[in-house]
Amino acid sequence: MRTIGEQAVWSFQEGKQNVQVRHCTDVRKAPAWPVASYIELATRVAELQFRNRDFVLFFRGQTGDFKNAQSRTTLKPSLFRTVAGRNPSSDVLIRRFEILEQAEQMLVERYPGVSSCGSRWVKRHQIVRWSILQHYEVCPTPLLDVTHSLRIAASFACDRADNEAFILVLGVPNVSGAITASAESGLQIVRLSSVCPPTALRPHIQEGYLLGEYPEMTGFKQKRLYEHYEIDFGRRLIAKFQLEPSTFWKSDAFPRVKRIALYPSIESDPVRAMAEEIKRTLPRED
Repeated sequence: MRTIGEQAVWSFQEGKQNVQVRHCTDVRKAPAWPVASYIELATRVAELQFRNRDFVLFFRGQTGDFKNAQSRTTLKPSLFRTVAGRNPSSDVLIRRFEILEQAEQMLVERYPGVSSCGSRWVKRHQIVRWSILQHYEVCPTPLLDVTHSLRIAASFACDRADNEAFILVLGVPNVSGAITASAESGLQIVRLSSVCPPTALRPHIQEGYLLGEYPEMTGFKQKRLYEHYEIDFGRRLIAKFQLEPSTFWKSDAFPRVKRIALYPSIESDPVRAMAEEIKRTLPRED
């Protein structure tokens, strides 16, 4: 994908009260901007969206600001993430793609038993299979989870965090339809609510989207055409915020989304039950 910021990008800078024109590399290296409450976070994001009119903003909640060897924030899809702090070897990547292929086949075989709605999409489109497998955390895929809901992202970040949590703001091209492909940016954007059936409750509640490379990275042979640093959504980073989970949700006007809502039960989400069954059946990576 191409690095964001080859055109003007507005973001926050340490020691400055107002947004500044910055380069993505500087944003990735800088510390996260602290916010004390949800209303402060929403206000900051509102300014970012107003200034960065050429982009749609997506959000990702995390327990840390993970850095690469160059001390830049890194956001890699699970299939390409490091092993013991190092880029995955060829053997590891080949094994991950093999497991992903097996998971896809299981999904195609079992999906009609859960829902007839959308089964043709699952059979025909690899990006749809990847989307379901990634969102339900079945196995590593070439896709990255994000959300269009700032409140959902903040709730996710706090749900898994102890003392601090982070919200990462990414800028992507205009989204149109279920799957948006941008050759100019080298990105695919998948709207989960349009590719998952109504019985898959979780992605609808979470306002989930997935980001991937365009064209699709269908296997290890194609991955060899890319350097590791190219497959990093840190290159789309506009801003990052740090918050304290214990005090962040102090206003009753914007309550935190509870875990039971973020992760609907198996009884109310049969696709989750199927996904967990596939996950148990898959071989281990090591």
